[in-house]
Amino acid sequence: MRIRATVAAVSGALALTALAVPAAQAVTDSGAPYTLNASFSNVSIAKSIKVGTTNEVTVAYSYTLTHGTDVNIAAKDFYTDAFLYHGTYSDTAPELYGDDSATCTATSSTTATCKGSVNIYPADGDLKNAWAGSWSVAAEAIAFNGQDPNNPDMSKVGFKDQSGLGTSLVQRYSKLTTTVSSTSVYKGKSVTVSGKLTRADWEHHTYNNFGGQPVKLQFRKAGTSTYTTIKTVTTDSYGNAKTTATVNSSGYWRYSFAGVSTTPAVSATGVYVGAK
Repeated sequence: MRIRATVAAVSGALALTALAVPAAQAVTDSGAPYTLNASFSNVSIAKSIKVGTTNEVTVAYSYTLTHGTDVNIAAKDFYTDAFLYHGTYSDTAPELYGDDSATCTATSSTTATCKGSVNIYPADGDLKNAWAGSWSVAAEAIAFNGQDPNNPDMSKVGFKDQSGLGTSLVQRYSKLTTTVSSTSVYKGKSVTVSGKLTRADWEHHTYNNFGGQPVKLQFRKAGTSTYTTIKTVTTDSYGNAKTTATVNSSGYWRYSFAGVSTTPAVSATGVYVGAK
């Protein structure tokens, strides 16, 4: 089950969202947690994350947790994780979390290597199209110190979060097709090569046309493994690309998109055209 709960101070100035405590539990007591003696460093996470319209995407991360000797990371009520946030770090910033707390392995009396994952559910509305692009990484830890999560003395609960630990691109998954006007052409004659570039619409769970983008028309001679760029074509408002090319030998034609910050690179499957 997803583990997302909220621990809030009475003033509402501090909201600890998506901590790894059972979702059925709800903090009802008042007070404010003290600052936990902990910090986070050496965060490792994928540089780019491709997200489509329906399938869950799981992204592994790891980081170093440094803590005081008074912090018992082996306690059953100690939780920590890393997460992604979009824009300026705040209580209202869009955030992406994992389903579970990170697992930490002590490397000394005051350090540990923690590993976990961020789980993204586009079909559940986790993302908006405008959020595509750069996200930042933060980490957090909470120690309940034996307090009942249903009714704790919050002054005895420790919490620490830290933002700006790294970045990752969360991108709208892209698709690109290639078709040809004929699969058999006389040498020296031309063939029309068409294609279509689309990308995921996270809000409507479909794929939208991606217009105004440069795509490369590439050719790979039969019996070889390398594609060569012949020309660059810009997709129209419907995401369509269309051009003609001279056929001098048998081989495979395809379009290739280099990608942008919001949308990953993609190459279409090559289509064979025989030269007669």
